[in-house]
Formats: sequence, C-alpha cells, structure tokens
Amino acid sequence: MTRLAGKIAVITGGGTGIGQAIALAFAREGAQVAVAGRRLEKLQETVTLLKQSGTDALAVECDVTKAADTERLMKAAEERFGKVNVLVNNAGVLSVSTVETISEEDWDRVMATNIKGPFLMSRAALPPMRRVGGGSIINMGSVLGIAAIRDRAAYCASKGGVAMLTKAMALDHAPDNIRVNCVCPSIVESEMTQKFFAETEAARKTRDARLVSIPLGRFGKPNDISGIAVFLASDESSWMTGTVIPVDGGVTAY
Repeated sequence: MTRLAGKIAVITGGGTGIGQAIALAFAREGAQVAVAGRRLEKLQETVTLLKQSGTDALAVECDVTKAADTERLMKAAEERFGKVNVLVNNAGVLSVSTVETISEEDWDRVMATNIKGPFLMSRAALPPMRRVGGGSIINMGSVLGIAAIRDRAAYCASKGGVAMLTKAMALDHAPDNIRVNCVCPSIVESEMTQKFFAETEAARKTRDARLVSIPLGRFGKPNDISGIAVFLASDESSWMTGTVIPVDGGVTAY
C-alpha cells in the first residue's frame, strides 16, 4: 500500500505511543519520516524500527516550545528529504489539577507544550509546505478539548485551544492549499497514561471509572489513532480542512 508515496512527514512526540505508531503507519504507506522530541534515545528507537522496514528516517532532538528548535527541525527535514508535505503535532503533556491546585509553573508548562508547541511547529512548517504547493497539518487534540471532566482544567483549556487553532489556521492557509485538521482521542494506552494510572490507588480507581465510561468497552491503542492520521495526510482527504474529529470509543456520543 502506498497512499503516502513520495510524501515527507515530520512527527513530534515520535519516540513513543501515538507518535511512534503514526510514524510506522506512514512508513508502511510509503512516506519518509522525521521524528522529533526531547528524548533522543526514544527517537532513535523509532528510527531503528523505521529503517528495519526499509524506510529512510531521521531523528531530531527538539523542544517544541522553543522557536529556534522548531525552525531547526524543519530545516533538517527539508535538507535531508528535499521537502516537507505533512506535519503531525503530537507532542503533549498532561496535568491532573484544578485552577486552584495547579501551580503557575505547571500551567505554563502545559500551555507551552500543548498549544504554543503546535503554533511554533506550524509556523515553521508553512514556508516549506508553500514551496511544494501545499500540505497537511494534523494536530493531536483530545476529547477533553470538546467536553470537560473534573481535575483537568489546564489540559482541557490547552486542548480546546488546539481545536480552535486548527479551525483558524484552516481558514487562514486554505489559499495555500495547506489543510489543517485535528484528531481528538479519548484515553489511549501509552507510556504517559500507564504511568499515571499506576501511581496510586486513587489513580487506579480513576482508570476503572474512565473505562466504564467508554461505550466500546476498552481504552484506545496507538494504532487506533494512526489510521485516521494516514487518511488526513493522504490525498484521500484533500477536501477536508478545519475538522475536529473524535476517535474515542464512543465517549462523545453521550
């Protein structure tokens, strides 16, 4: 299958979980991939898997909250592969807190990674995408950017911002043939969620309660998200932009 043949993709948070699954799915569909994140050793593990499948790949250490890093990442990808067609803004962090319990520093950390990061990465991606006549930006949002739950004030605010940034950018950059869409998962089994749910007995009870709330009866897996990312990166979705798409086991059907 070669739905992404000839395309070059940059994926943030590409060392683990959803980002790694998207990188591997893109490679299976014929894309070449640059993965980025703050932990170079994890990125190199993804690159090893990609190269084992016969795909050329690049790992770039990058902090998406720093403009210089995002610009360096895009320059490295364009120099290595000759162009950039797809950006997946997947890097993100979680905070379990209310506006009373979160520190100002933690609030800033969540906002910097979850909403400033996609802004800086997208801004850096626009020039190379214009040079090839367009592209696809895929933002990783959350169902908590659509409907809130308790103890997630900063996270909900940041992911709600991602959803609206998606819509605004879709309108601004449609004349450049740059499409911008947002994928909104519910809980996906990943390094981050597994660590959180294992920390305390209260966290384990939260896990059980969240599981009961999912109509399809299970948490998502990274590959449940990679398929929609492939579709949004491909020409099959060429008339889609500005969408906010739940992939959530039915959570938002309530």
